[in-house]
Order: sequence, then C-alpha cells, then structure tokens
Amino acid sequence: MSVEIIPVKVPGLWPITREAGSIKVAGKLVRDLILERFPELPADRKLTCRADFLPSPAFAALVALGSGNCAVVDPSDGATVMELCIPGVSGAPGQIPIDADSFRIRHPWDLLALNEQLVGALTGNRIEGTVRAGATFDGFVHLGRGSVILPGVYIEGNVVIGEDCKIGPNCYIRGNTSVGDRCHIGQAVEIKNSLLGDKVSVGHLSYAGDSVICDRVNFGAGTIISNLRHDGRNHRWLENQAFVDTGRRKFGAIIGENVHTGIHTAIYPGRSLSENSMTVPGEVVSHSK
Repeated sequence: MSVEIIPVKVPGLWPITREAGSIKVAGKLVRDLILERFPELPADRKLTCRADFLPSPAFAALVALGSGNCAVVDPSDGATVMELCIPGVSGAPGQIPIDADSFRIRHPWDLLALNEQLVGALTGNRIEGTVRAGATFDGFVHLGRGSVILPGVYIEGNVVIGEDCKIGPNCYIRGNTSVGDRCHIGQAVEIKNSLLGDKVSVGHLSYAGDSVICDRVNFGAGTIISNLRHDGRNHRWLENQAFVDTGRRKFGAIIGENVHTGIHTAIYPGRSLSENSMTVPGEVVSHSK
C-alpha cells in the first residue's frame, strides 16, 4: 500500500506559515508521524491523508484494512481528511466520521497538545550526544548527535533535543519540551512545556513557557514570555476578528520564523509575533504584531 500525504497550509496556524507536514513536533516531521501510524498493507491499495490529520493507530488500521473504498470526513468543516482507493472495487466511496482519538491540527496550541502527548509518552533515554558532568535529569531525554548538555543544566520532565545543539550551562528545561536542531539554550534560561524549531537561540536570562517558537528565532537577553492569566480563565486567541477559546489556562506566545527580540522584551500571554518581525530593547508586547 502506498500512503500519500497531501500538503496542507492551515490558515488557523498563523503566524506559523509552514505547510503542516513540514512542521517538526517531538523531533519528527508531522508527515513522518502520520506515516508511522499506518500498518504495512498490500501494494494494490492507495491511501491519501491530509498533512493536518493524524489518525489514531487503531483508526488508521481500520480504514486501511477496509474491504471497500472509503473517505473519512471531518463533520466540523466537511473536509475529506483521508481516503482509501482499492483498484477493481466499484461504487462510490463510503463516508465515515473521524474517531475521537484522532487528531486534527487547526490552531497553534494543537501543536503544543500534540507535542505534550508524544514527548510525554517517552519511556527511556536515548543519548546520541554528550552530557557533561553536573547535568541532572529528572525525566527521559532524547539527545541528538553532535549536541552537548553542559554542567548545571536541570531537566525536569521529558525532553527531546535535536542535533548539534548547545544546552547550558545552568539552564532549566521542564514539562514536555521539544528543541529542534542547531539550537542554543544558554545561561539562566528557563524553557517550560514548549516547542522550539531549528536554529533557535535563547542565549541568556530568558523565559519561555507553553509557547511555540519557530525556526531561526533569536531572543535578546532577558526576553520573558508570560503564560498565565491571573483571573483563572482560559486564554483566548484572536482569529478572523473573533476570539477563540484555547482551552488552556497557561498559554504563552506563538513566535513566527526569523523573529528577533531586543533585550528585556516582555511578551503578554496569548500573543504572537509574525515572521521576520522584531522588537526593540525594553518593548512590552501587549498586542500581537
């Protein structure tokens, strides 16, 4: 069986502008995460799946092993997210709804939820890089080739770190956090429950919690992302001139590609910075830009 992943750009992911399948979550491209969910099947079947839809393994097998042509339709918007075609089988494809355990990527915080699910499921360490004496793990760590964890680093919870990264010295990483390739997390930095792309530099004295930080972002010293509403309510996200409930009481910022922040930038919770934007030293980001 051949599985074709259909590229999709999801408008609701803004300021993340990448095609959904090319986004990296828990150290893997979304398109590869999708492919892993399908069993091996006879070569005469063709199955297509949208890059913003991750079927549960049980649902993927149910559809792929079906006896007839079928289409999986998301009732919320009528989109066909998966379709099976068996040569020689006639008749219009039957329609079946998405099961409750499958996952559709619609908003930036969906990437956080997916990352939490996958990184939180780690059951052991996989160390391909170097861990210096004086680093402490209180959870499971996947560390890529060429990466180094320096003395004084404390990791609490499960963390995935890509290749050729420099972590530390003296930083704190917690929650279910994923760090891309060629990243630097430096002195007195805290990263909590976040998803970082490739070539991200958070050099020193900064904090990012419950945030998505895209490729080639550089934080000036002392950049702080707030992530907590003091009134106990969920964060809301402005989309198409309307507010959407994120379902999250803790929610930081969504930072697009190639963003640079000036030193001592403070970012309100639930805000975004569009790709190629920048802040000046001491700027307070109270509105998305």
